[in-house]
Amino acid sequence: MKKKYKVLLIVLSVLVLIRIFLPAIVLYYSNRMLANMDGYYGHIRDIDLNLYRGAYIIDSIYINKVDSVKNIQTPFIGSKAIDLSVEWQSLFRGRVVGELEFIEPTLLFTKDKAELSHVSKDTNDFRKILKSFMPLKINRFDITNGKLAYKDLTSNPKVDISMNHTYVTALNLSNVRDTSILPSLVTARADVYQGKLNMEMKLDALSKSPLFDLNAKVEKTHLPELNDFFQAYAKIDVNKGEFNMYTELAAKDGKFTGYVKPIIKDLDVLGPEDRDDNFLRQVWEGLVGLVGFIVENKKTDQVATKIPLTGTFDNADIGVVTAIIELLRNGFIHALYPSIENQINIASVGKMMEEQKGFFKRVFGKGDKKENDEKKDRDGKEKSKK
Repeated sequence: MKKKYKVLLIVLSVLVLIRIFLPAIVLYYSNRMLANMDGYYGHIRDIDLNLYRGAYIIDSIYINKVDSVKNIQTPFIGSKAIDLSVEWQSLFRGRVVGELEFIEPTLLFTKDKAELSHVSKDTNDFRKILKSFMPLKINRFDITNGKLAYKDLTSNPKVDISMNHTYVTALNLSNVRDTSILPSLVTARADVYQGKLNMEMKLDALSKSPLFDLNAKVEKTHLPELNDFFQAYAKIDVNKGEFNMYTELAAKDGKFTGYVKPIIKDLDVLGPEDRDDNFLRQVWEGLVGLVGFIVENKKTDQVATKIPLTGTFDNADIGVVTAIIELLRNGFIHALYPSIENQINIASVGKMMEEQKGFFKRVFGKGDKKENDEKKDRDGKEKSKK
């Protein structure tokens, strides 16, 4: 009995020592690795182990881009915390996989003169960096209250736009619980300048080539809040307007098919607010506003088009002509409906989104039978609600 107690005491002592010293050891080697990345510099403030969960938490991590000539650091990735743990429910299915959660992360893209001309080419594979922290295959991935931002420090005015309160959940990435062709599910939502982004994507995360079916929409984004962006890149500002966008995209065997449908409602570019602008600026904004007025659907006060996307990931084809035709149809004949159309899926990949028609038939046609039937159904439901 005394021998058993001694063995138990030794085991407990080893566990206590591991709990005391392992976080410091992991923190030291992690910071050493992050400080020696090519073109980047990173640091972790602290690491906490939760042995009963089979988890550890990274406290306050950041990774900056480094100008290789001036040795200036630019923020790139940061997170208040990262929780890495074993997914216990998958153990009962005979799989050892992990869960990964980013808490209040920030991803910042920048356009800077120093970076464009001097920073060495990005040679780091962040999947390898992540794997060094999480040796298990990831089956669940979460982002809680994230931020995606873009800054252009070279423009006039400087551009600083962001997508905030981002929440992402990715399930069954290692295909533990499903055997269908698209076993994984990714959902996302975010705030975009008083508007909302919602996305749902089914995919096979283990496929060698992209295999997914994606639906996404952005609704009620307030355009005047993006005026720094418009002034920097289009030399206009917007006094009034609401941006909406609907998209579907599917991919398999290196090919993809889909569309993007942008819709702007109540657009106002030139107004009394622009009386202090210089003459050329007023002329340019007047031309933009005139074009918008001409192609606007007067019943719905919207400027809209539908841009088909087809091809391979090495050779994409954007349907510019079709986009112009859809712009004219929306303005003069048949307003595009602000919704996802449920036209695209895996079976659509590689096929034309619509049959070839003559130019005038495509402009002045009332849309295909499916589109008209769907519109009638929607109108009927709206009337019944009233």
